[in-house]
Amino acid sequence: MATTPNSVLDDLKKSDLAKDSKNPSSDRLENNKSLVVCFGEMLIDFVPTVAGVSLAEAPAFQKAPGGAPANVAVGITRLGGSAAFIGKVGDDEFGKMLANILKENNVDTSGVRFDHNARTALAFVTLRADGEREFLFFRNPSADMLLHESELEISLLQQAKIFHYGSISLIDEPCRSTHLAAMSIAKKSGCILSYDPNLRLALWPSAEFAREEIMSIWDQADIIKISEDEITFLTGGDDPCDDNMVLTKLFHPNLKLLIVTEGSEGCRYYTQNFRGRVAGIKVKAVDTTGAGDAFVGGILYNIASDLSLFQDEKGLREALLFANACGAITVTERGAIPAMPTKEAVLRVLAQVTDQK
Repeated sequence: MATTPNSVLDDLKKSDLAKDSKNPSSDRLENNKSLVVCFGEMLIDFVPTVAGVSLAEAPAFQKAPGGAPANVAVGITRLGGSAAFIGKVGDDEFGKMLANILKENNVDTSGVRFDHNARTALAFVTLRADGEREFLFFRNPSADMLLHESELEISLLQQAKIFHYGSISLIDEPCRSTHLAAMSIAKKSGCILSYDPNLRLALWPSAEFAREEIMSIWDQADIIKISEDEITFLTGGDDPCDDNMVLTKLFHPNLKLLIVTEGSEGCRYYTQNFRGRVAGIKVKAVDTTGAGDAFVGGILYNIASDLSLFQDEKGLREALLFANACGAITVTERGAIPAMPTKEAVLRVLAQVTDQK
């Protein structure tokens, strides 16, 4: 099991442990210098109330807010950071509920738009016996697919230190063009671009189209987080554990940080100057929904506060261990946003890891 030096805990405690992570509104102005803007989809996940059954066998479903970019935004604010969400939901009860959840979690919603004609997206998510998920989506089309460039809150993009996005918003127009425009504005404003492809193959017309579109914006990102399964998919079946292959096929010249997540085993990292691995934190998984998003929230929270992490391997390893802890805590509860940890919870886990050294 990975360990972290006491200096990490001391530094984190000094920063903002004293703040109430669930209500950091008093520190919003201070944190805006480290604003992370998340772009993409927000939807309703319907999760069976019991694990290990098919959708047809499920006796009932529990609704929960979902959508990877929105999850990341909440993950950051739950830790005490500053985040905003840009996206579109339906002008319906679910859409209003989602916007309110963002507000309750201190996420800036000035970039949220409501569509009067399309509904908020729905996803039915089955939890297998091992805690892994299978998806059934209802988007025909859903409001998130219909965000227009003219609806972008440009001031948010110009304020952001990091602009984070996935690939689902590349599937259909007009959202695809809006996504590309937002990336361009953010880049010109000096933002760090953060990309988590978050492959959901069932949403794409074909595997070939998914691979082409996901890679079409690859070289523009400064930070990329990818899973081993996604590496296998994008490379056409190559071994995701082969460092040389990863560097040859996926690390582009302008990339500052490539992270390969390994689930409960931790993650690998690659930068211009160094590479390595940070072990995971073992917990009993109840639901893996949102674990990757919690991880991304954890690492972006740290990078937004300290851009020198790209050149500081010790500091980066500490930040990745912090992110691993965020992901580990999230899998111990059901749902994504409800399970996102506070900074205090992460520090408690890291302290336990240190004690076991």
